[in-house]
Amino acid sequence: MTRFWLRKATSSVAVVALSCSAWAQQADFNEVGRQMAIMLQNSHFARLPFNEELSRRFLEDYLKDLDFQRLYFTQQDVDKFTRDYGDNLHTLLLQGKFMSAASDIYRVFEQRVEARVAQTTKLLNAAEFDFTANESVMMSRKNAVWPKTEKIAVDLWRLQIKEAVLAEVLRRELLTKLAKEQGKTDPGSEDRSPKDKVLLRYKRFLSSVKDVDEEEIANYFLSAVARAYDPHTDYMSFREMNRFKDGMKNELVGIGALLQAEEDGATKIMGIVIGGPADQEGSLKLNDRVMAVDTLNTRKTGDMTDIMFMKIDKVVDLIRGKEGTSVALKVEPAGGAPGETKIVVIQRGKVELKDEQASAEVIEMKTKKGAARRLGVITLPSFYADFEEGKVSCAKDVERILKRLIEEKIDGLILDLRNNGGGSLEEVRRMTGFFMDRGPVVQVKNTLGQVQVKDSENGKPIYNGPMVVMTDKSSASASEILAGALQDFNRAVIVGDSSTFGKGTVQQPMDIGRMLPLFSVRNRAGFLKVTIQKFYRPSGSSTQMDGVKSDVVVPSLMDALEVGEAFLDHPLPHDRIRRAPDFEPRPPVKKNFWSQTPSKRNATSSAGRVSKK
Repeated sequence: MTRFWLRKATSSVAVVALSCSAWAQQADFNEVGRQMAIMLQNSHFARLPFNEELSRRFLEDYLKDLDFQRLYFTQQDVDKFTRDYGDNLHTLLLQGKFMSAASDIYRVFEQRVEARVAQTTKLLNAAEFDFTANESVMMSRKNAVWPKTEKIAVDLWRLQIKEAVLAEVLRRELLTKLAKEQGKTDPGSEDRSPKDKVLLRYKRFLSSVKDVDEEEIANYFLSAVARAYDPHTDYMSFREMNRFKDGMKNELVGIGALLQAEEDGATKIMGIVIGGPADQEGSLKLNDRVMAVDTLNTRKTGDMTDIMFMKIDKVVDLIRGKEGTSVALKVEPAGGAPGETKIVVIQRGKVELKDEQASAEVIEMKTKKGAARRLGVITLPSFYADFEEGKVSCAKDVERILKRLIEEKIDGLILDLRNNGGGSLEEVRRMTGFFMDRGPVVQVKNTLGQVQVKDSENGKPIYNGPMVVMTDKSSASASEILAGALQDFNRAVIVGDSSTFGKGTVQQPMDIGRMLPLFSVRNRAGFLKVTIQKFYRPSGSSTQMDGVKSDVVVPSLMDALEVGEAFLDHPLPHDRIRRAPDFEPRPPVKKNFWSQTPSKRNATSSAGRVSKK
């Protein structure tokens, strides 16, 4: 069965995850790029011409990904890259020769970072900064021009470092002030100096920039090529694809610990999953610092792999492994004596990410007139599903929860889709049927202009009472399908930010390894997650760019921020198609519906007259 993904997802904290076999060889990434270029031309919804204009976009996006603040490259560097590669990257891709260009640009970036970090060391070892001088620094340089010369770049960098030190000083002063007011110990009393903190931050960044191989450079470049088509088309490395699947299943194989890179090079334990292998073993604690890893636990106290200043992804690769195997960690205990270490051996196992699963609660409240009300609240963080084995399904979880809430005799339901970035198209189609009669949920248009209407599965709804759907600017994709369908059918009141995210496209994963020539090495070739369709509400309007507008807008800081599809690079446009043939919205409900007594309201609900106010 073909699986479609509708998801907007990111995370700043790495989860120690699933199993993966070791590799001795990897695919020829020049050939991977050639095949991906062919797949993009044949499969992407927009059918963009593969020409010099698109080539310049590839270069622009690659440089932006490497140096988004425009602080490392100079205009002279950019001009040289443009002369050498600007008009022919598309040709190099089709010829299977792009890696030399991608590596050349990356090595210049590495040299520039090395020079800036060396400058940082000199600046921080020199005299104290004069913060009384009349100087300014741009807080965001994403739209700034490239520094024209190296001399200008050096002065810009001086201001950046000066601002970073000042920000750290002010942060320390604020924490000290708050601690004094609250009668607590100053949290920064034993911390490194502001200068040391800033220097370590950039040293770690330099280490991550230098610690790359051919696969990672290919990943950076091919990701820029894919996203030049639209924000959600992407090249996903073997590692990224496995993590994406884990996120969709809400289950992984690992030790059940959340890791975060520290500025001084260590890897810190930021969380431990309750009931997971690390929790059951009991030795690993919050804020412990992992210094080294024996991935196969063959030596326990012998020679281990030093992970200081190692990228968090590579740390995760070392710790992960097959279910039932063990991993040994060299750990500095939180609060321990300086230099104290211990060896912690943990057996890997399956970990359920319960915080990412559907949950519910019943809230009891009273109206102004004193009448009792029971509201059921279902929180759904994502439309998760197990595409491979089918054992995990958010629709099944919500169905079970919904039936339990009905047994609790709730008077109304709130479905909380805030921060829900989407997920499985089939799960949202099934779930919409829990709240309305059989009918169109979403319309899907492919690159040929053909439109398919997808109906809900249920013959009649499980719950037919009053309903509110809560959304925000982070509600995207599958969340917008559900909210849009319920709004179109006058089935629910949408409450939240002015609108949702505005992602109205469908992606399909394609295994690039299957497209490589016969007898080629396919190991770790990666996947192309490509936009193949746009989806539309039953009323015919696309959620692309516009999102789903709230019936009741709650003032929100997010409405003032640049959050949403419209603020991403190269988004597809908003448009409309004809309404679904079987689209027949319910009549609007009376204004006083929510203030009616439960008996009258239930009678109205059973008649199918539930809607926005």
